[in-house]
Amino acid sequence: MKKAIHPILEKLIPVARGVAETFGSNCEVVIHDFSDLEYSIAAIFNGHVTGRTVETKMTETVMKQIDKKIDGEDVYNYTGKSTLGRELKSTTSFIKDMDEKIIGCMCINFDITDMISAKNILSELCKVNEEEVNVIGEINKVNDVLYDIVENTIHKFGRPVIYLTKDEKVSIVKDLEDKGVFLIKGAIDYVANSLQVSRYTIYNYLDGIREGK
Repeated sequence: MKKAIHPILEKLIPVARGVAETFGSNCEVVIHDFSDLEYSIAAIFNGHVTGRTVETKMTETVMKQIDKKIDGEDVYNYTGKSTLGRELKSTTSFIKDMDEKIIGCMCINFDITDMISAKNILSELCKVNEEEVNVIGEINKVNDVLYDIVENTIHKFGRPVIYLTKDEKVSIVKDLEDKGVFLIKGAIDYVANSLQVSRYTIYNYLDGIREGK
């Protein structure tokens, strides 16, 4: 027999499904109906995140947690672990009836275990010795003036060089040409390195720019 559920909570089930579908299999969304706290799960999507179903009995520990939060204040982005040992980022939003009585809640539990692992790997890969970076930076500078002009010109595009298009790189070279940067000894090689292209590419850009004047 279908489990009875408050009409307001029932209307939120498609919303819960939509959230779960949008954010994928790592996102569990649960509708709790507080009319039966022991079996409060009225609907659950991606229940494999915590290993629960609508038939799962609420543990005493969880019931105590709900009692602590049931002052009506929603709780966002708190962390914890599932019974399966997975790291979770969770949000609980309480739902009220027309009389402002809390009748249930919608909980989102996002499994961030793999993301934490990826974050740690990326942090390890990106770890550098700051003192060594400063030394290398000093060696690579043709001079402070050249460094400042080139870096400030590139910075105007607001994203890493690797994501710049050819037209954007040509625009940068044109700005540097207008500022007389290429009159400085070693500027061609320095700009080529900064834009992650060859020195011959810079020459080609300059030829096109100068022909267009």
